[in-house]
Amino acid sequence: MVDDVAKECLHGELREVREVLVRKLEGLGEYEIRRPLTRTGTNLLGLVKHLALWETRYFGEVFDRPFPESLPRWDDLEQRGADLWATEHETREEIVGRYRRAWAHSDATIAALALDSPGHVPWWPRPRVTLAGVLIHMLTETSRHAGHADILREQLDGSTEAASGERDDAFWEARRARIERAAVKYARTGRGLDE
Repeated sequence: MVDDVAKECLHGELREVREVLVRKLEGLGEYEIRRPLTRTGTNLLGLVKHLALWETRYFGEVFDRPFPESLPRWDDLEQRGADLWATEHETREEIVGRYRRAWAHSDATIAALALDSPGHVPWWPRPRVTLAGVLIHMLTETSRHAGHADILREQLDGSTEAASGERDDAFWEARRARIERAAVKYARTGRGLDE
């Protein structure tokens, strides 16, 4: 009984954060969702592509329930990092569609197995895992990347998931200026630096 409640809670959170991530693409053009916004090339569509691949691995290979579509091998060094960006030949629809198919496959694995069901993660130093551990890992990873997506989207057009319509530009400019002043003041005085 407790396991069922825990599994549904974790699974529900994963479902919700997946949707949050995909919503970050809404209303943006192809260039905006693909362009590298950090020194390492992080971009919105790449985050979706990355999570699609890793959900299929964690809820597929790890529990001997392979995803029915072709995947690059996890140990192929030539492919490492290729899941973090979309090529000019991949469409938004293809990548989001693959992510949604990964959800369906993952959801079936989660529904079919108990939280204590064993799995094997060959790329981890301690490869023996349970569904509970993998579910928590993927919830953490998806939440982390949804947070990245929040920041990337805010950089692109200023939109945020929380309180998006409740504050105007003047409010956010004033808040940012106040935070900047506090940071400058602390840097000058809080660490004993020159004023």
